[in-house]
Amino acid sequence: MIGQRIGIAGDQLTCGEMATALSKALGKEVLYHEVTPAVYRSFGFPGADDIGNMFQFYRDFNHVCNEIRDIKKSKEINPELQSFDQWLVNNASRIPLD
Repeated sequence: MIGQRIGIAGDQLTCGEMATALSKALGKEVLYHEVTPAVYRSFGFPGADDIGNMFQFYRDFNHVCNEIRDIKKSKEINPELQSFDQWLVNNASRIPLD
């Protein structure tokens, strides 16, 4: 593996798909409301510019982000790697809702 660039992913879901999975796991409706990177940058908290830039990169260059994150290869490297649904089975009860 020397010299290889290795990305790890247990899943590759859209934000809407994550909201649907969370709704199912939590038994409460979770909605996803898209915020553009420009609007996110305007929030004004420390790091908002950087996070807005990250969201823009993920949006504009999704293929670059995901092409090295092969789920099958990731699970070969770490067979215990969980999908989002598997993670929710083990952790949804730990998410504070109040």
